Amino acid sequence: MNQPLSHHLLTMAYQNAWANHRLAKAWMQLSPAELAAPRVSFFPSLRATLNHILTCDWFYADALERELRGDEPHPDCYVFFNQDEPFTDGTDLKREQALVDRRLIAYCEQLRDAELGRIVTIARDTPQHDSRLRLLSHLFEHQIHHRGQVHAMLSGTSVKPPQLDEFFCAGEAGLRAEDFAELGWTEALIWGA
Repeated sequence: MNQPLSHHLLTMAYQNAWANHRLAKAWMQLSPAELAAPRVSFFPSLRATLNHILTCDWFYADALERELRGDEPHPDCYVFFNQDEPFTDGTDLKREQALVDRRLIAYCEQLRDAELGRIVTIARDTPQHDSRLRLLSHLFEHQIHHRGQVHAMLSGTSVKPPQLDEFFCAGEAGLRAEDFAELGWTEALIWGA
């Protein structure tokens, strides 16, 4: 079945939310002390890495939504991006990540291939201008990169890291069925009839 590129971006948004859901089920088993414990990675703890994923998702989701609405970015709209760890509680982290994941899915649902080249302006000291396609590709890569670090850090805890590569293959539907039920999704919702 030939699907447009915009549909692939939507499946990536769903994959992102699914992987975050699976990871949250794992790290929610940790105590607050284990979540904040020093670990070897780019960021010094699971909590710091999870907060980084969240704040970057806020940053880019906001830029994408502003462009969609036709709003100009302004530098003070990204104050949350400069917060190292806005959440110290695992429950808050899980809730806020799920909310921004739904925002990204909603954004990707409206995408059409003909509009993937539209330019999104990101408010930085020197404004950054990238196409929707490049910005979303960057965002998905960023998420995958840092979720890999979370996965590796979980290996140093008593909680087994979950499989995160069972999303795209049709033959692995049974391996994600429990998560899909928890998220209220179906295979048809994501892949079409």
